[in-house]
Order: sequence, then C-alpha cells, then structure tokens
Amino acid sequence: MFAFLLSSSVGLLRQILIANAFGTQSEMEAFNAANRVSETLFNLVAGGALSSAFIPTFAAILTKGEKRRVWELASAIANLILLFLSILCIFASFFAPEIVRYVLAPGFVGNPEKVALTIYLLRLMLPSAVIFGLSSLTMGILNSHQIFLVPALAPTFYQLGMIFGVLFLAPHIGVIGLGWGVVIGAGLHLLIQIPTLFRLNGKFYPTLGLKDSEVREVGRLLAPRLLGVAAVQMNFWINTRLASQFSEGSVTGVVLAFTLMLMPQAAIAQSIAIAAMPTFSVQVAQGKINELRTSMAASLRSALLLSIPASFGLMVLRKPLIEFLYQRGEFNQLSTELVSWALLWYAIGLAGHAVVEILSRAFYSFHDTKTPVLVGVGAMGINTLLSYLLSSLFIKIGWMPHGGLALANSTATAIEAVLLFSIMRGRLGGLDGLAILTVVGKGFFAALLMVFTLSLWLVFSGDSPVWLVVGMGLLLGIVVYSLLLFALKVSEIRFLVTVINKRFLR
Repeated sequence: MFAFLLSSSVGLLRQILIANAFGTQSEMEAFNAANRVSETLFNLVAGGALSSAFIPTFAAILTKGEKRRVWELASAIANLILLFLSILCIFASFFAPEIVRYVLAPGFVGNPEKVALTIYLLRLMLPSAVIFGLSSLTMGILNSHQIFLVPALAPTFYQLGMIFGVLFLAPHIGVIGLGWGVVIGAGLHLLIQIPTLFRLNGKFYPTLGLKDSEVREVGRLLAPRLLGVAAVQMNFWINTRLASQFSEGSVTGVVLAFTLMLMPQAAIAQSIAIAAMPTFSVQVAQGKINELRTSMAASLRSALLLSIPASFGLMVLRKPLIEFLYQRGEFNQLSTELVSWALLWYAIGLAGHAVVEILSRAFYSFHDTKTPVLVGVGAMGINTLLSYLLSSLFIKIGWMPHGGLALANSTATAIEAVLLFSIMRGRLGGLDGLAILTVVGKGFFAALLMVFTLSLWLVFSGDSPVWLVVGMGLLLGIVVYSLLLFALKVSEIRFLVTVINKRFLR
C-alpha cells in the first residue's frame, strides 16, 4: 500500500511537470504516439499477463525445493523475452516510418517535422520495452519468493527517471529528453530489483527450454491473456490513429484524461479486487458457493458505492481539477478544455471499470481466464466500432470529436460489465441482484444531491483560488455523500461507522 501510494504521488508529479513543460502541443503529441509502440510490445510479450502465467508455474516448482528446475525455468523465460522483444524492436525500428505514417498516426502526415520527431522518438524508446520485459519477469521471481516491497517500489523509480528527463534533459534537447527519461526510468525499474534478485543465489542457464514442460505450461496459461491484451492494445492504437486526425492536442487530451480516470479506479476497484480475490479463491476451492455469492455481492456493492460519487465528482469538478493539477507553463486554457472534455466522457464509465475489475478476478478464482478474455475482446470490438461512429457523430454535432473516443470506451466497458455480471449470476445461481440494485439506487440518489451541492459551490466560489475550489469541492462532496448514505440507512456505511467506533473506543 505504501509503495502504491508513493508511486501514484510521484506519477502525478511527473504528469504535472510534463504538462507544464510541453502542454498538449505538437511535441507532446509526437511523444504520446511514439510511446504507444514500445508499450504495446512490452504488454504483448511481458506485461501483466506474463506474471499471471509465470508465477503459478514458478511457485509450484519452488515449493517442491527443486532449485535447478526453478532457475532453468526463469532463465528460459528471460531468454525468450529477450529474444522475442529484441526481434520485435528491430522490426519496429526498421519499419518505423511506415508504422507512423500509415498505421499509428496518419493524421500527422501534413506536418513533416512532427512525423520525423515521432519516428525518432519511437526508435529511441524501443529499448525500454526490452528492459521492462526483463524487469517484469524479475518482479514475478521476487513475488514468488514472497518479496513484495522492492518490486512494488520499481514503478516509482520509473517515474523518477521520467522526472529526470523532463527537468534536466528536456530544457536542452526538448521532448527528446523526455524520451531518454523513459529509457532511463526503465533501467531504474530493473536495477532497483537486481540486488534483491542476486541475494536469492539463483543461477543463470543459457537455454530457451522449448521442450521443457514448465515453459510450455507458462505458454499455455499465457495464450488466452495475450488475446485480451492484444485487443486492448489494438483499441489504444485505433484511438491514437483517430485522435491524430483531429485538432492538435487530441492525442494528449485522451491520454491525460484516461490516466486521471484510472486513478480513482485503481484506488477503489483494484484495492477491493485484490483484497477480495483470496477470499473468492478459498470459497471456490471449498465449494462454498453461498458464501462466495455473498462475498462477491458485498464487493460489488462497495465498489459501486465508491465509484458512483467518484464518477459524478470528476464530471462536475473536472475543469478546476485539471486547472489545479496542470494549467501552468505550456499547458494553457485550450489544453484544459481538451483534457476536461475527454475526462467528462471517460468519467461516465468509472463504475463499469470497477465492476469489470472485480468480476474478472472472480472468474480467475474459478481458474477461468477464457470467459473474461473473450468478453473483453468482444467489448473491445464494440469499442472500436463506437470510436468511429461516435467521433463522427460528435463532429456533426459540432463537439470536439476526441470526446467520442472516451464515450466509446465508457459504453463498451458498461456492456462488458453487464455481460460478465450476467454470466457470473448464471454460474452462481443468482448474485443478490436486488440488494445490489437497491444500493446503486441509493448511491445514485445521494450522488445527484452531491452534484447539486457541488454545482452551488462552483457558482458561489466564483473567482476563488483554484486550490480552494478543488479542495472544498472534494470535502463537500465526501461529507454530503456520506451523510446521505447514512440517512438512507445504507448498511455498508453503517458498518463502517461501527468499525471506526469500536477501534476508537479500543
């Protein structure tokens, strides 16, 4: 938790510094488009999907005390990652001009300098994918040995690398300094874990292990997750491609808004899902379906009660929030408008993202990775179609079209959440839907009154300093929403008050 909060805080500082230095102008557009390639390569070969496939296999051998087999597996996976990512990076570097002009950002073609900068940055940042691949595997090895703090600190060092790039390199070489910051940050991400890895006294073996059953098992577990990752990355590419054809700043507007929406999503949904999954897994293993149904319904109610006000709060306070965080230096009023417009439509989907996060973990507790992946792939297909349709519709209405990309994501995620809920409900023979619906109704009503209060505050605050507008807005929102939930006799809020009282009295 400490490492997560530290990484989030340093990451927010990094975003503020980058926005201050580059705003949403041409250089930042080129950086965001170029960075999409290295991120895609990393996620396809060695992202989060690798950990979910590698850790169970590695840990199973580790518990048997077979040290040589453990390190043969780790060596084989490391060698395969290094080989595949290196080949893909060389391929991407060679075809970088074609990737930028025809696939990733055709909207940049009218600006030759922007195209040239995007190609240069793409090639510059490609090594970070290889480094991150090896670092991700190192994380899996350390986690399997019950070592969590050092791997959890690694993302903070990546953020620090980018901060170094924007503070010390960018003043001399512009956005290229930020590109070097990505490579330096990736190196720090790996290096911070190496001393701990060496203390495990492992041994490296020069093998690919293609005939090794454990290596093949990792590949078997990895395959369905890769399909889901590929679908998500394809959608990001399409969004970048479309946004590159809109007004300048649209690519950066979408990236920054999505990142802001993910912050409460991570704090709310991921924390609940991580805490709940071990319980789900034990209840599945013991065949306690009634208890599983109760636990899952409680997790969903909690996530919805928190995500609904967060969604409404982001929509109402989006402009002063973005002004407070970013509007300085090169990040001007137009930049605020671009990001806040996308955030409005992304915020609508926050509750859907929260439900998907929890239900996906619930399927994993059943050892079922195929169902959430197949549903996710279908949702990404809908997302792609809606991205084209809604951005065109927004243009016809006279709205900024990159908002249509955000609305497409929110709509597709909501559909994904409903489908996963329906499938899980059928599998469990019910999911306490009436109780969930009741809580959602009360939360929605309380959130509407919270919005009314916040709207009055925005009118009343007038020309007050933006830090006061945001700070008091957040405080008012939390107080009003909490009091209304208590007045509406929502069991979760009353349980929380009881727990706090007991701890205080103790």
